Amino acid sequence: MLRKIKLPDFVKNLFSSKLFRRLVPLALLIIAVSLSFATCQAQLPEPEPEPEPIIVEEPEPEPEPEPEPEPEPEPEPEPEPEPEPEHEGPWHPLTGMPLEEDISNYRPIAVVIDNLNLALPQLGMSQADIIYEILVEGGITRMLAIFQNPTEETGRIGAVRSARLYTVDLAQSYDAIFMFSGGSPQANTAIRNRRISSITEGSRMMFRDRSRRAPHNLMSSGELIALHLADSGLRIEHEEGYQRALSFVDDATPEHGVPATEFSVTFGQGSKTTSFEFNEETGMYYLRQYGRPYVDGNNNYQIAVTNVLILRMATSGIAGDTAGRLAITTTRAASEDFLTSGAGSGYFINGGYAIPINWSREDNTSQFIYTTEDGEELMLGRGRTYICIIRPNMTVEFDSGN
Repeated sequence: MLRKIKLPDFVKNLFSSKLFRRLVPLALLIIAVSLSFATCQAQLPEPEPEPEPIIVEEPEPEPEPEPEPEPEPEPEPEPEPEPEPEHEGPWHPLTGMPLEEDISNYRPIAVVIDNLNLALPQLGMSQADIIYEILVEGGITRMLAIFQNPTEETGRIGAVRSARLYTVDLAQSYDAIFMFSGGSPQANTAIRNRRISSITEGSRMMFRDRSRRAPHNLMSSGELIALHLADSGLRIEHEEGYQRALSFVDDATPEHGVPATEFSVTFGQGSKTTSFEFNEETGMYYLRQYGRPYVDGNNNYQIAVTNVLILRMATSGIAGDTAGRLAITTTRAASEDFLTSGAGSGYFINGGYAIPINWSREDNTSQFIYTTEDGEELMLGRGRTYICIIRPNMTVEFDSGN
């Protein structure tokens, strides 16, 4: 039997109120909608999971082959060097070198130079155009340096020493102004009788270098000569019609010569020796003496020349000369008998080769003439020249340096 439940008054009042009667339908509606939505949700199929994407690995692209380098264009052949235009200006009368200014009519200066060990180093010799080395008494040698046109660039010149008759002869063969200090009786007589133009101590063109020991300290300089020669009262130009006897070519290397890259010249029995060594790069011979390089004290340059001449000349002691001075014959005309015994011969050395030659000079006013053995004129190479004068019986050994 069901038990009757007694509701409280506030509940009875709630069910009987107008608000309740209004809310009941709304609540029922909300419940119905919710049930309907839940039913729909239950009837919908679950969505299938999306398939995982398939990743296809693309193969890496093969590297493109590097393009082959284009061949470099063939270099254009270098144009043939244009030959240098032939020199149309003046030529140096003692070296054959091209010049801008013609100085060929000037009289050169010929200076006697001391060559004792006490006088070394000599000054100005690297600027001399022609150098003679010649025997004097006592087995020593002395130089005669020929300068065509001394200038300030020449520097100091010295030491100046005394003259011998044959140095007067050599200077006269160039119509040169002769510079010296003192001399043998024979030299002084010739200078006076032949009226040789000369410069000696006391001239404004000479001075003593107090840093050197006398008598090896008498000096000149290119600057002093250029400054005072014009007002010296000396004839400074050749006389009209004067012609040089020397001839030059670009390459004077002797054909069919014997190798001569190294050789020495001895000036007499027990006398001083000078050595020569050829440098193929420069085409020049470099000199040594007293066991060391022969240098110019002005610039420390080793003396170097293009041409070497070795001349045999009759040499003897002067009768009655207590100093032992020598007589050296510088002219072929002086002794026909001496000519038949081989005088007037010698050697020409250039470019590493040597040939025998002959020389001649008619008298004291003449120039030296050089010829090959077959009588052709000897052509010198362009550049400076060194001339050794030796006794006729002296031999020269040429060594190829091998």
